[in-house]
Amino acid sequence: MIENNETIDEFLARQADEVEEAVRKAAALEIMPRWRRLAAHEVDEKAGPHDLVTDADRKAELYLTDVLSALLPGSAVVGEEAVHANPASYEAIRGEAPVWIIDPVDGTRQFVHGDPGFCTLVALAHHGVVHASWTYAPADDRLATAVRGRGAFLDGERLYAGPPEPGRDLRVATSHPDYTTDEQKHALLGLRTPGVAPRACGSAGLEYLAVAQGESDATAFSWEAAWDHAAGILLVEEAGGTHLTRAGEPFRITGGNDLPFTAARDAATARQVVALLSGEA
Repeated sequence: MIENNETIDEFLARQADEVEEAVRKAAALEIMPRWRRLAAHEVDEKAGPHDLVTDADRKAELYLTDVLSALLPGSAVVGEEAVHANPASYEAIRGEAPVWIIDPVDGTRQFVHGDPGFCTLVALAHHGVVHASWTYAPADDRLATAVRGRGAFLDGERLYAGPPEPGRDLRVATSHPDYTTDEQKHALLGLRTPGVAPRACGSAGLEYLAVAQGESDATAFSWEAAWDHAAGILLVEEAGGTHLTRAGEPFRITGGNDLPFTAARDAATARQVVALLSGEA
């Protein structure tokens, strides 16, 4: 499955640069030439007007699928657009093969509106454990990477989330109420309490990066699609942060989580946000 029966760590030591090159090339070839140049026929709705897909999403995912599966023979690919076409393909996350998890354009609404707040997300996981991730914001040419046990980096500089400043309101990004059940909407709006400065989240990948950088204290989400979270949870972990579900357990990319969940700069902040989400604070 992996060349010469090497481990995933050995594969990453040998091929991580090639993965980075593939992510950058997908953006250069398929995403950026369409940014602020999309024609009407290049944008479609999936579940509704807030759930968009473009030719950039589709073509970048196809490019990454071909290149990454060739880099790691025997691996599976779970991409947002492929799963939309064939929901059963999501099960590869729970399978025996290493799996590439791809969100070709995370923040498609921002991309469509010409906003720079979008990114490409790639993660490599095996048996439910994320081993490496790439978060690339092509409009700003920023690349964040993480390898389990080796740290998180932004453009080559080590990331340390660190605890929030004492006495300052917590800066928390929350998933948009339009995407939640009534119960989850109530829990998320419950963050509007003294000591918390909430805002609606944008691109999930960039929200995770903000936490890993210490620019945001936490982010809370009400859905568990792995392509939105796999890259980010490892990035936050390797920057010293953590993630917790409403049940107080780590978020699992294989699903079955008690939602909403949070990723935060430190364990104390994660517990505080989970308490708010659970109505216990």
